[in-house]
Amino acid sequence: MAYFPHTENDVQAMLQTIGAKSIDELFAAVPEKLKNSEFPEFKPISEIDLLAEINELRHQQTGQTVSFLGGGRYAHYIPPVVPALAGRSEFYTAYTPYQPEISQGTLTAIYEFQSMICELTGLDIANASLYDGATALAEAVSMAAAATGRLEYVIANPLHPNYQAVLKTYLGPRNITGQKNITPNTAAVIFVLPDFHGLLSNWQEYLAKARENGALFIVCADPLLLSVIEPPTADITVGEAQPLGLPQNYGGPALGYLAAKKDFLRQMPGRIAGRTTDDRGQRPFVLTMQTREQHIRREKATSNICSNQALCALMATIYMSYLGTRGLQTVAKLCKANTDYAKQKLGNIPGFSVDKGEHFRDFVLHCPVSAQKINEALAPNYKIGLPLDDKNLLLSVTEKTTKEQINKLAKELSGWQKN
Repeated sequence: MAYFPHTENDVQAMLQTIGAKSIDELFAAVPEKLKNSEFPEFKPISEIDLLAEINELRHQQTGQTVSFLGGGRYAHYIPPVVPALAGRSEFYTAYTPYQPEISQGTLTAIYEFQSMICELTGLDIANASLYDGATALAEAVSMAAAATGRLEYVIANPLHPNYQAVLKTYLGPRNITGQKNITPNTAAVIFVLPDFHGLLSNWQEYLAKARENGALFIVCADPLLLSVIEPPTADITVGEAQPLGLPQNYGGPALGYLAAKKDFLRQMPGRIAGRTTDDRGQRPFVLTMQTREQHIRREKATSNICSNQALCALMATIYMSYLGTRGLQTVAKLCKANTDYAKQKLGNIPGFSVDKGEHFRDFVLHCPVSAQKINEALAPNYKIGLPLDDKNLLLSVTEKTTKEQINKLAKELSGWQKN
């Protein structure tokens, strides 16, 4: 394995600068017996593929596992520029921007994060400093209850069990409860895109039902997916922004995002950074809205959210800025392509099957024997997936997942129908 950072144009430019006509002339002073004329040639590969190959060699030496775990936390490639910039002391040790006049860097980053979330979701306003996707969804339902004066919500399609638990814990004391059917008492209809099983399903039907009953339509969406699809027509869109440049870190910290129509500005939690013009005609950034109970009287607050997630939002902002629209779309398309390949490869193993339909990153593998038994048997080399029940595993792939890894897993699973 070798890494050559210079293109042929780079080489010619350097040779011209130093006055050498060729590589041979450059190294003419080196004795022939010391030259390696049989140095192998390598085809260029991407950084992701190179790291995967290095990790494979490391796994062979250390016994570390290849993971197909997902279900809410994903192993995406994080460009080195993200931790390099976010780790600068002025960002890494910055505290909550209570004093805008000395927090312009943090406020600028929050403003840019909000702007990018608005672009992804197609909505008017976005905020910052939400813990994770689960609490962002709970805050969205709370917003809907405040806006409609109703105390019921409906989950339209499979939602992560942890999100469901957070909804009950967060909203239960306020007597906001989940129901099965959409009625005139429904404050919010929640649609998950993709759902907990990775399925991409049609949301228009539930939007129509929400509108018929005067309920708000809340979409809990993967931000990477939003880069390649038309944003759903939602009143509020929320989700988990961990895929946008944040490592898995054993489950946290995470980053929730929330965007909404401007009609619901007064119901939004957290903080909103805005842009204005000062008395000298310069452009400063300010905290336009601060609806947390730390900032205003408790009875006036929309939420008790009091953590500052600005550093995580900064990492997401750097990631989105560095990749740009086309970069985000490329990551999403690679995830989809790998999902399709994994479904086809694993679903064709005798005794195994996968669900029909379009999936993004996650999908369920139906097993002929105990899913837990398969996990335990392959544990030295693989973390296959998340057992949903006795014979169903939730698998996940990202742009970092290689076809070689999928092929090896398929080979390991072959023959299990006989066990």
